[in-house]
This record gives sequence, C-alpha cells and structure tokens, in this order.
Amino acid sequence: MHPTRKNLVLLFLAVGHIFHLANKFLLNPSDEVADGTHEQAGWQLLISALSAPIELVLIAPIDWLQQDPDPPPPFRLILLSLYWSLLALTTHWIFLRKSMHL
Repeated sequence: MHPTRKNLVLLFLAVGHIFHLANKFLLNPSDEVADGTHEQAGWQLLISALSAPIELVLIAPIDWLQQDPDPPPPFRLILLSLYWSLLALTTHWIFLRKSMHL
C-alpha cells in the first residue's frame, strides 16, 4: 500500500502540528535550555529527553531560520507547514524511487 503524495503531506502536517503543540504546552520547555529545565516534572524531563531527536529534525531547522524572538503567530506555523511539506514530499519521492527499483 503506497500512500498518495497528498495523504502523506497531510499526515506529516497533522502529526507535526500535534507534536509541536504537545511539546509546547504539555512539556513546558524552556527556550534557553534544550535538554530540560528544573521547573519540569520528572515525567516531563523524561519525555523531553525521548522526544529530543524528533524535535531536532522537525522543529530545530525552523528555530534556526527564525531569528526574531517574538514573531507574529502565523509566521511560525507557516514556516513549519512549508518545512514539513518539503520533508513529506522528499520522503515520498525516496520511497517511490526505492519501490521502483525493487
């Protein structure tokens, strides 16, 4: 079963936004420290440590591009959506190319 390009992009966007919102509001991360803070509870520190590699791929490139500490709210969502769409399209292309060679 091969997902269509549109379905994969929509899945990436949905999962990415859910991950971003959960990371931002449930884990309460600090902007200064990437590996957790002392204000976090034990479960928040554990989940922050486990989700750090995913966050490094899904969110860190946008944080690096965005130099303004307080951008307008839709700007960050638009940047994340564009970046995740490019990731989804690249992933779809790689899997499609691999399946053609099998």
